[in-house]
Amino acid sequence: MHTMTAEQLTRYLAKPVIYHQDPGHGWFGVKRAALAELGILDKVSHYSYERGATVYLEEDCDASLFFAAVRARLGRDPAYDSRHTDSRSPIRSYSSFRGATCERT
Repeated sequence: MHTMTAEQLTRYLAKPVIYHQDPGHGWFGVKRAALAELGILDKVSHYSYERGATVYLEEDCDASLFFAAVRARLGRDPAYDSRHTDSRSPIRSYSSFRGATCERT
């Protein structure tokens, strides 16, 4: 597994992450190593997806973990660019993330 230092994380988060959306849902594409450096990789739920070195964080539960962790580390929300498709997103065909259970509030 690739690792990321605190300095590399800061550089990585200086650029926007991609918020992928289809008509029914959305996911933030974030590098697995960034989630590990933020200390939240083991908290990501099985509602998210993964492919290669990227975890696609489910917008309702897991994205809020990511936003809170970035806010705690950098004092700001992560920047993101939206990508919308009017058809079914290929992310739905990726492997489900083998993670925690999402506690919805």
